[in-house]
Amino acid sequence: MSAATDGVRETAAAVLAALVERGLTVAAAESLTGGLVSAWLTEAPGASRAVRGSVTAYASEVKRDVLGVDGELLAERGAVDPDVARQMAVGVRALLGADWGTATTGVAGPEPQDGRPVGTVFVAAAGPGGRSATRELVLTGDRSRIREESVRAVLELLLGELTENVGAKDTEHNGGN
Repeated sequence: MSAATDGVRETAAAVLAALVERGLTVAAAESLTGGLVSAWLTEAPGASRAVRGSVTAYASEVKRDVLGVDGELLAERGAVDPDVARQMAVGVRALLGADWGTATTGVAGPEPQDGRPVGTVFVAAAGPGGRSATRELVLTGDRSRIREESVRAVLELLLGELTENVGAKDTEHNGGN
């Protein structure tokens, strides 16, 4: 097992612990990661207390029709865009009734997409009260490495959002088991 894999496992476990501790839930919208975010989150024991589900939205039509991403935005900028990532996170949060939504969209390769070079990735997290954060990544390596680093980045982004306001209590709560 690689050190990178161990790092993703540790981050996923920390995210799950933070969610459970706060009584919150999460849902994932994934494009280039193809289900890896939810796979890592559900690997940890107790995942059913916090993970609502996921949508693998590889096609732009799925992003638009299932997650509610603006069709004009997709037509103008393509799927590899920070606003698309944010709208995916907001959409999966609403669709699956979660407190937090995460999203990954980008170019894992081997060819550029939407005028973006391989390794361009956007990750997003959306939570209660309209709160959201988006991060652009410029990654190197093969397809597998880019996907794994995208998973790590979105989990780290969510963990940061969850622990940023440790003393604050969310007043909105959706779903849960």
